[in-house]
Amino acid sequence: MAKVNLDLTHDASEIVHYDTAGIPLYIKTGNLSNYPDKRALCHWHEDIEFIRVLKGKMNYSINGKKILLNENDCLMVNAKQMHYGYSQNQQNCIFICILIHPRLLATNQLLKQKYFVPVLDNSRLEYLHFGPQDILHDEMMSLLDRIMQLKEQAVPGYELEVMGSMMLMWNRLLGIPQMASSKPEVLPDSDLAIQKDMVSFIYQNYAEKLALADIAAAGNVSRSKCCIIFKQYLQQSPIDFLNHYRLEVSCSLLKTTALTITEIATACGFNHLSYYSKFFSKSYGCTPNEFRKQHLTE
Repeated sequence: MAKVNLDLTHDASEIVHYDTAGIPLYIKTGNLSNYPDKRALCHWHEDIEFIRVLKGKMNYSINGKKILLNENDCLMVNAKQMHYGYSQNQQNCIFICILIHPRLLATNQLLKQKYFVPVLDNSRLEYLHFGPQDILHDEMMSLLDRIMQLKEQAVPGYELEVMGSMMLMWNRLLGIPQMASSKPEVLPDSDLAIQKDMVSFIYQNYAEKLALADIAAAGNVSRSKCCIIFKQYLQQSPIDFLNHYRLEVSCSLLKTTALTITEIATACGFNHLSYYSKFFSKSYGCTPNEFRKQHLTE
């Protein structure tokens, strides 16, 4: 059976499916309960990402650094950072997620070099977290809410007003010292690069029979070092991460194909249907068949 095509680039960074083809802008309301075990998969992309928590709480990891996002908190994740949201206590979280590619804002070369490149190339700036105590919090929250409102109303030309709000927000953010630090660049984290290599290997080979040794070899490290790195950055074992990714791919197949449950399990790398069904039920609270029926009626 053919392997499922992944929406990844050559370096396994995510290919974002924007709201409108040709306009690199993604605006959605997210729900953590839609992910297995309330844990999104780690990913990275060239887009700048903004999160605004509407209800509940969410733990967030950026390059292995853990933060807690409370209700009404806002977050900016710089481009090309490995990140994901999750819940440590199975509490749900509803949030706004906005992705914008720098090329949508930086159309003028001079403005790009002056106001965007110093931020995007700042290896010290992985993210900015805004809580109620921060000066820009209220304005960030208001601008992100406004952008979400514009998307929901979808008045012709709303993208132009979204870009205006984004430009205003970027101008405010540039006043934060961390945004364009003149300090010497930090050396790349070699373990983070290894983690990305191993995650890339899993994303590209999940349908095959993979062992811990295969994943470790992708990062050119020992099996014990492989486990340490996964624990440090993803809080999971390599095999747990592999199986959760297989599970997410299977969800896509359940919703979009007429393949049998057995065919889907096999296509996703699960050798035993009983194990796949048990693991699926534990993660989603329903069987694969029930999941398919629920999404057929949506």
